[in-house]
Amino acid sequence: MTVPLRPVSAVNALADALRGRVLSGEIAPGTPLPEQELSALYGVARPTVREALAVLVHEGLLRRERHRSAQVVEVTVADLDDLMFVRRPLEDLMASALAGRRVEEADAALGRMAALPAEAPWSEMVAEHMALHQALVVAVGSPRLERLYGSLAAETRLGLVRLRAVYPDREVLVAEHRDLLDAIGKGSPEEARRAVAAHLDHGWGE
Repeated sequence: MTVPLRPVSAVNALADALRGRVLSGEIAPGTPLPEQELSALYGVARPTVREALAVLVHEGLLRRERHRSAQVVEVTVADLDDLMFVRRPLEDLMASALAGRRVEEADAALGRMAALPAEAPWSEMVAEHMALHQALVVAVGSPRLERLYGSLAAETRLGLVRLRAVYPDREVLVAEHRDLLDAIGKGSPEEARRAVAAHLDHGWGE
């Protein structure tokens, strides 16, 4: 028995392409994305462009004002400091709950992160970085914690774009996450909490 695969729509394909460029830092924060220019660049109709941009607006990566082109959301260092102010207690709860446990999905995300070639777009590092932390939160088993953490996803992803400058050697980022998972998987609640706090205490390449 064969299961036919649904072809990727032009809207989804364009949204994927633009998302990758935003999360790799190729399209800088604040950059406008005129529909007519994107239509010509990608060879698709303007309604397709409009729908693809709407997908990214919904994800929080773009913002759109009336009668103006959509543009990449700008997240300031002050925004990111406030983001971490909220993330720290959420991930502290995660560390307490998961201490002494390995999370298979988080280990799998780390494996994919480590396997990325050096020339892979930074957006792929962002995706696996997000997948790893999301897997840890989901493993706690609290729908409310998961919802709260998910509400921070867009700003977190845009913040991770900045880490490209902080981690020119991607292996350092991989090693830090390996140490984090080891500390959670093998440590006491206090040890896991300290490891998570240290992991989240970094700059943003400002």
